[in-house]
Amino acid sequence: MTQVTDHGGGVRSIRVPIPDNPLGHTLVYLVDTDAGPVLIDTGWDDPASWDTLVEGITGCGTSVSEIHGVVITHHHPDHHGLSGRVREASGAWIAMHAADTAIVRRTRDNRPERWFAYMAAKLAASGAPDEHVAPLRAAQGSVRRPSTLPGFSPALPDREIVPGEFVALPGRRLRAIWTPGHTPGHVCLHLEEAHPAQLPGNGRLFSGDHLLPRITPHIGLYEDPGAHGRPPYPNGIESLGEIADPLGDYLDSLERVGRLDPAEVLPAHQHVFTDAPSRVAELIGHHEERLTGLLALLSVPLTPWQLAERMEWNRPWADIPYGSRNIAVSEAEAHVRRLVKLGRAEAVTGSDPVTYMAV
Repeated sequence: MTQVTDHGGGVRSIRVPIPDNPLGHTLVYLVDTDAGPVLIDTGWDDPASWDTLVEGITGCGTSVSEIHGVVITHHHPDHHGLSGRVREASGAWIAMHAADTAIVRRTRDNRPERWFAYMAAKLAASGAPDEHVAPLRAAQGSVRRPSTLPGFSPALPDREIVPGEFVALPGRRLRAIWTPGHTPGHVCLHLEEAHPAQLPGNGRLFSGDHLLPRITPHIGLYEDPGAHGRPPYPNGIESLGEIADPLGDYLDSLERVGRLDPAEVLPAHQHVFTDAPSRVAELIGHHEERLTGLLALLSVPLTPWQLAERMEWNRPWADIPYGSRNIAVSEAEAHVRRLVKLGRAEAVTGSDPVTYMAV
């Protein structure tokens, strides 16, 4: 059964399923324009997801062949996965921020075994035990058909989303707001038009994964396998000026979005909501509490892996699945990098794998 919601003012959403994922679905938005319908995100590249998207577009009173363009909030496969199929079916353009387009280009150029080598080295540098790293090392020699693996052959965008400028949607006023953190090129899209139900506030905001109503988006390390499939810096230790700070980027981006004060937020997951400033304040408070808790843990030197083992998650560490542990370690390291940037923690000189300690 097609799941389409009409949000008024020529904006509808389609619930596109994500296979085997607790998020359940991606909200793909169809926006009417004078040149034809435009999609914001597309969903996961899976046959059932494609069928749902096509049915949903039909339920909106048009067809996939009529899609004029695709605007991607960020490069993750539950958002960008079906963009190529939409372009093949319609000739639509695909637009993305340059920072995420660069990741798409590297992903297309790198073979999966190089990615597995990068992940193995990155986790080892974070202090992961050998038994956790071993499957990734084994996978380096077992990939036979890389083009069939989800996320390894993403469509290359052919237009650039420029922060602060309007996206070229005839008859609409959709301004790009650069919101790095979840990815380096994540964008929110501010529809600078009166709310169709006259709700108070400044237009509507397509928030992607940046601002969600009930969950906190993953803030980990930016993916960059580098030219040789290795982490870009040895042992995770970098000079202060070179440290990427995704959490700092995210918190800065949150404040910018809060100041927009949109009448309504249309996120990529869960449901639409109002009062963006309150949600922004909740998320900033959450990360401040987490940073305070990490400082207490870092009274002794810990690797990012050891830190992740000791942090509070939605379940005990022993019950966290393999792939989710990788995400947790990345999130722990992103928080440590924020503390390093703030001068509240530092890497212990000579430690290998690198450990951090509060100062």
